[in-house]
Order: sequence, then C-alpha cells, then structure tokens
Amino acid sequence: MALPTEPPKPADRNDAGVPLSSLAPGRRATVVHVDASTPEGQRLQELGFLPETEIRVVRRAPLGDPIAFLLRGAQICLRRSEAARIRVREAEPDPDPGSGSGSGSGSGSKA
Repeated sequence: MALPTEPPKPADRNDAGVPLSSLAPGRRATVVHVDASTPEGQRLQELGFLPETEIRVVRRAPLGDPIAFLLRGAQICLRRSEAARIRVREAEPDPDPGSGSGSGSGSGSKA
C-alpha cells in the first residue's frame, strides 16, 4: 500500500473560492478565478474582474438581481448569473464596528 508522498495543502480547499453571487452586501472578497470561456466571461475580465482584485458587495436589488459591486474605484452592477462566473476568496469581517468609540458608525449615532 503506497502512501501519498505529499500531504494535501490546507489552502487547496479555498483555492476554488466561492461564487461572487453568494456574498452578502457589505462583504469584501478577492477574485480568485473568472470563467472566461465565453464572451460574457471575457467581458467580465475587461471590466476589471481579474485575479487578486479586491471587491466589495455594495447592495442587491429588492429581488436579489442585479447586484452592485465596488472594484477599482468603480461601481459595477452584474446579474446573479454573471456574478456566479466569478470565484472569490472572502475576506475576514472588519473588527472595527465593535471596537473603539464607535463615532460615525451605525444608524444610532447622534448628530
């Protein structure tokens, strides 16, 4: 019985990423892969959805489609089906909302 010569790397599980369409508003992520096998996928790359690009989900329409994203200083809206072609590595949530004086954050701040 032969054993594998190299154990699987823990990062291999995350290399594929998750679909961009699955992220909630306010979440941040980094592009891992774009399916550019179709003209639509190639257009996504031309719009700036390239590996290692940071993205933030801005908002979703009331019925969930389209979704607005912020990348490279531009706000771009995509259909869910288009966003599903993009695989991302989700960033950790910012620890800032629960720390510090809280000035200027949240809807409960006093004016």
